Amino acid sequence: MSNELKLGSSSQYMTQNENLRAKDTVPQNVTVILPVYNEEVSVGSVVLQAKELADKVIVIDDASSDNTIEVAELAGAEVIHKVGHRGPDFPLTMGIQHALDSDVLLFMDISICHDSKLIPEMLEPIQKDGFDMVIGTCFVQSNRLQENVSFLNETQTENGPIGFFAFSKQCFEILSSSDIYISSASAIISFAENNNLKAKHLDLKEEHTFSLFKKYHIGVVVPAYNEEALLGKTIMGIPEYVSRIYIVDDCSSDRTPEVIKSLKDSRIVSLRHEVNMGAGKSVVDGYKMALKGKMDIVVVMDGDNQMDPSQMPRLLMPIIEDKADYTKGNRLITRKAREGMSTWRFIGNSLLSLLTKIGSGYWDLMDPQNGYAAASRKALETIDLDSVYTYYGYLNDILIKLNAYGMRVTDVVIPARYGNEKSSINYRKYILKVAPMLFKGFLWRLKTKYILLSFHPLVFFYTASMILLPCGLLFDFWILLQKLIHNSVSPNYPLLGVFVTLMGMQLLLFAMFFDMQSDISKKLDRSF
Repeated sequence: MSNELKLGSSSQYMTQNENLRAKDTVPQNVTVILPVYNEEVSVGSVVLQAKELADKVIVIDDASSDNTIEVAELAGAEVIHKVGHRGPDFPLTMGIQHALDSDVLLFMDISICHDSKLIPEMLEPIQKDGFDMVIGTCFVQSNRLQENVSFLNETQTENGPIGFFAFSKQCFEILSSSDIYISSASAIISFAENNNLKAKHLDLKEEHTFSLFKKYHIGVVVPAYNEEALLGKTIMGIPEYVSRIYIVDDCSSDRTPEVIKSLKDSRIVSLRHEVNMGAGKSVVDGYKMALKGKMDIVVVMDGDNQMDPSQMPRLLMPIIEDKADYTKGNRLITRKAREGMSTWRFIGNSLLSLLTKIGSGYWDLMDPQNGYAAASRKALETIDLDSVYTYYGYLNDILIKLNAYGMRVTDVVIPARYGNEKSSINYRKYILKVAPMLFKGFLWRLKTKYILLSFHPLVFFYTASMILLPCGLLFDFWILLQKLIHNSVSPNYPLLGVFVTLMGMQLLLFAMFFDMQSDISKKLDRSF
């Protein structure tokens, strides 16, 4: 998708820029500028690829503290080292000064996009169509808070972050005398408007998404039970950057097996359970196949087509950027996000959210029953998959296990998508069945996380509260019952009952507080 920005009237444009149109020949000399900061992991490969597409590659280093400069030089780039504060326009001004013999100058921000193969697409409008500027924007990289705020406000970033910015030699004089900062789309557009330049915007979101995610082996697990009507549509919607699709048929009694056989996608690996073993077992078997297939990230998408594949990048990016080990969708944060969800389903999910917060120790997570999730290979290899709950509560159980081993879990706001299909979950029976599992998992987490793997006194607070609070409540109930049947009780008993109850509640709150702080401190430690 492209958006041509021809700013200023045609006559004014020709008057002020006829000299810029004097040359119709395709420019031959191209210089690529790479502003970098601590990019030792990726700068080498980017430079090598860029050298095949350009005459000169210049790396402008923003005082990196790692081996970025050494790697760039070994790859054959000319390196300009920025020392101290030189202003945001430093890469632009230095790039122009060192590329005066070039016909086209292209900036590529590798902190946003590493794919040098997009360079020809950026150069073509200048080389063949006579444009002065080309702006290439990519998809917005993940930041959970910003994404959630953006979603809540129903706003989107204007054009996405700028990954590429190219201009012709005829623009050098204008650019070199300006204070334009290439990381601001609005600044570039305003600059073009003020100087009556012909600019073109290229939306590289799809190309960027595909090129970035193809660098990883991404697998999708699709648990299916009696999904003959929607399974085919689900598989067809899975993006091309996904390497493998693992379909696990949990002994369906309809035409689901025939539908799987009819699918022609070469990425599909299927498994059928001869007896119904539960949703959790289907997902676990899918995870095992993905690990055996050497997948780097594994996404779970149910076969009922309720999970929007266009939202998958929002689950993947926190893992790729090493901000999370496991990500999951959240439909409960606003009325808009849960549009289509029944009131009873919302109440059931909210209650399960509260129980799962306590059981798992992830106090900032909501919507634990959202099965749209992505897991890193590290997370899947850390937990014991064979011990995961096989019923629908497997989602809650996985969170408990991830927390016990210190894995980072992030919520991603993804709106609900419901069609005519109805959930098969009876939330009354579900909560009654899952609640004991959550309590058992909670005790296991305390033992594993705070006794075996480390030690924290909150274990004593939780233990004391689980003794004192029930005893206090039972004692209070007994006193009330004695009053109702007019039996005499010691006047000290009510005070004792209130004291025991309040002490139990206080200890429970202290334990929860320390549990929350422990999770926060681990996140802070990982951020430095």
